[in-house]
Amino acid sequence: MYPATPETTVDYLPSVDGYWDVIVVGGGPAGATTAALVAEYGHRVLLLERSSVPRFHVGESLIPETWWTLRRLGLLTQLAQSAFPRKYSVQFVSDGYKESAPFYFDVHKAHESSVTWQVVRSQFDRMILDRARELGASVHTSAQVTDVISDGDRATGVRVQVKNDHGGKIEAVISASVIVDATGQSAFLSSRRNDRIKDPYLKKGTIWGYFRGARRDAGRDEGATLIMQTAGKKSWFWYIPLPDDVVSIGCTGDIPYLFGKGAGTPAESFTRELNRCPVMKERLVSAKLCGEFLTTRDFSYYAGAGSGPGWLLVGDAFGFIDPVYSSGVFLALKGGEFAADTIHEALERGDTSGARLGQWQPLYKQGIENFRKLVYAFYAPGFSFGTFLKEHPQYHANLIDILVGDVFKPGVGEMFEAMGNIDLPLSQQREDA
Repeated sequence: MYPATPETTVDYLPSVDGYWDVIVVGGGPAGATTAALVAEYGHRVLLLERSSVPRFHVGESLIPETWWTLRRLGLLTQLAQSAFPRKYSVQFVSDGYKESAPFYFDVHKAHESSVTWQVVRSQFDRMILDRARELGASVHTSAQVTDVISDGDRATGVRVQVKNDHGGKIEAVISASVIVDATGQSAFLSSRRNDRIKDPYLKKGTIWGYFRGARRDAGRDEGATLIMQTAGKKSWFWYIPLPDDVVSIGCTGDIPYLFGKGAGTPAESFTRELNRCPVMKERLVSAKLCGEFLTTRDFSYYAGAGSGPGWLLVGDAFGFIDPVYSSGVFLALKGGEFAADTIHEALERGDTSGARLGQWQPLYKQGIENFRKLVYAFYAPGFSFGTFLKEHPQYHANLIDILVGDVFKPGVGEMFEAMGNIDLPLSQQREDA
């Protein structure tokens, strides 16, 4: 596993007495961004994170449009001075060996935002959390929120537990005008409300690990993200270069295919797929796995309701989309930015209704939809982006816009009409309790 980052110092729970404008539950990129920017507006913000910090997390590749929120957070200089590899492009491989030309972001847009980073998430997440503290948010880690307190249908606070110095637990009820659920895929509020709508077609699992000594390309291609499909689109690999000669490599496919009967152990399943991807196998000839393989089973979903009286959802708590285009951190940052501006306006107007707190979410959801449709095209049998662009060259810019994260741009999704039947509808069935 990637080397741990030293733990950061955080506030102690006894300092949280009193009434807060906003309580953010969850200290990942979405929660920390929300807390940082709401605090910068001058509101009293309390962030509660159940884990110690830093914490391990997958999802290391930043797409270019993250630059704008990172600039607003004041983190660009810190990132530029870091050891994180610079990412200039993404390259796709089909059938395990057919390499496309790299998509260089700065060719599409000659701006410094077109060069981004491959980050160690424990370090990157702590950067944002520390920035939230610098901007005035009170941050408490190892703080487990066990319930949201309500007055009728309005959220009014949370119940939280933390360990005291003697190993016991302290419990407190803390009030606030707005509760933000940024609890990631555990989706604290929507899970309790049995209110997640799953995509029935994107039920994927992933096996991944960290390798030292994998072959890298030279020059500006050294930090490129590589997306490699195996033969028949049965699975795909990511390749994300990190500092210290470490590369994050994962294999994603249908859950029954990777983990079902006859698939073997995660290591055996990974090796089987590696043998079906000669380009990736060649890169790992001299590499050694650091630690053990890790696994996750990802279900793409939306929350049925993204906001209500006194509460709203951000990041993966609002929705999760397949990781193939590295959209997760971007959506977390942008959603946190949208949410922070809306919360500030709501507090200034004295209107923390669900309609006011969620007014940013239709646009945000449309951006997610643009990613989702591109994911469907990636998995669609017989579909080829190369063939599509030869037949419809006018949509080349649209495709690059979505790859870099410019998914809120008017008209960017027009190309999907020309793609044909790749847009499979979300299930309208509620998730089982």
